[in-house]
Amino acid sequence: MDAAYFSSPIGEMVLTAEGDALTGVWFVGGKYTPAIREIGDRETPVLALGRRWLEIYFSGREPDFLPPLHLTGTSFQEKVWALLLEIPYGRTVTYGALAARLGKKMSAQAVGGAVGKNPISIMVPCHRVVGADGSLTGYAGGLERKRFLLELERT
Repeated sequence: MDAAYFSSPIGEMVLTAEGDALTGVWFVGGKYTPAIREIGDRETPVLALGRRWLEIYFSGREPDFLPPLHLTGTSFQEKVWALLLEIPYGRTVTYGALAARLGKKMSAQAVGGAVGKNPISIMVPCHRVVGADGSLTGYAGGLERKRFLLELERT
């Protein structure tokens, strides 16, 4: 596994990659950020692409590309994460709306659990999912970061 740091305006981030795809983008100290033993100084092409994407994003512009991603989770998590990728920049959707897209018997809470385990923060935009009343709920990086990201996209 290759890994690199990225200094964002809302805290240090770590990117991980295997081969030619990103496998993780987390805020250091976030709820589900894994312990990474070693961050090398080797800049692989996919890590450089991930950092470039984040630079564009944090400059307040919507990146016009997405680095290659390798998302690994349960089949349910992967379905939820695929739906996250469909949420347009600057827009939000509720957990309940995502649940409805997955089927009648799906609960918003189950969707929330899958959203929270998203390993590729920001690029797979879990920050764009809000509560039924539009409130900011549940973000592994912290609600202040979620608020910042949504405000950044609205400007």
